[in-house]
Amino acid sequence: MITGAGQVALSGSQLSETVESIRAVQLQDGMIPWFDGGHADPWNHVEAAMALSAGGARGDAERAYEWLQATQRPDGSWHTYYLAGSGVEDQRLDTNVCAYVATGAWHHFLVTGDSGFLEDIWPVIERAIDFVLAWQRPGGELVWSIDPDGTPGGYGLLTGSSSAYFSVRCAIACAERLGREHPDWELAAGRLRHAIAFRTDGFASKHEFAMDWYYPVLVGALDRQAGSERFDERWSEFVIEHRGVRCVSDRPWVTAAETAECAMALLSIGRRDEAATLLSWVQQQRCPDGSYTTGVVYPERSTYPPSERSTYTAAAIVLALDALSGSSPAAHLFTAGALPGGLDLDSEALEDFA
Repeated sequence: MITGAGQVALSGSQLSETVESIRAVQLQDGMIPWFDGGHADPWNHVEAAMALSAGGARGDAERAYEWLQATQRPDGSWHTYYLAGSGVEDQRLDTNVCAYVATGAWHHFLVTGDSGFLEDIWPVIERAIDFVLAWQRPGGELVWSIDPDGTPGGYGLLTGSSSAYFSVRCAIACAERLGREHPDWELAAGRLRHAIAFRTDGFASKHEFAMDWYYPVLVGALDRQAGSERFDERWSEFVIEHRGVRCVSDRPWVTAAETAECAMALLSIGRRDEAATLLSWVQQQRCPDGSYTTGVVYPERSTYPPSERSTYTAAAIVLALDALSGSSPAAHLFTAGALPGGLDLDSEALEDFA
């Protein structure tokens, strides 16, 4: 375990450089690709928009949400990948990807206090969450994807359902702010949380991925004690000391986005020193223009994918540093536990819905 907090010494101008590295890749229509010339997916697009909001680039963030409004399908979904100019790259639908617009919208509202923005994007949120929850399985987990011909995937993913649980909570917060009632969402959120915390047999085994390790903690599906125990159980598998968090437990590949998200998860359960230390280590992946390499393989110190600097990685760093410093009005979104949790039904009651 980490002993002693690291120092994250980034100036305001350096953070502005990181935000600018995202803005530099954003297209005129608002889409934010992974990198210049790459594809975009709605989840990472929203993550980048959140970093723009937190970094003061409000107009660019709102252009990103306008792109989502323009590309949303009539059923409330988005395709998995998009390319500039040529449209859809991958027609598959991913429930977690579609849900994340609610997290971004609530984050943007917290930063700006703009109720008009929330009103404008509410129909997008409502269609998206209704689409996602239509694919909730009897055990509470979400079908992770739907093929172009409408065939659903045969299983749920723990990380995907965890992230979607957080998005549903944000959607409920949006609904409450606007005076809408969605008790069906509250019930669905309760069922999702129960599946994440107690019914992991409903998910495909992705035990080797770091996100399956820390995401149930990050989204508040576990209480502090359970979250802390979860971290302690597998810390040595995923954390390379003085480097960061492995993407996959049996590979020496440290990814900056996973390290930043893991830091936010640690903050959410009060382990601030460890969070700060992880964020200090990952500054090794910072580039002179403020962008961040996606990953580094050790001990070779080679970038992987080779030379890739991704907008979603820069975004995760911005959001984690904001959470650590408390700088923006949305800084504590992932760490304060203030979101609605959904109906807290016991396991016997949930079985009645299965």
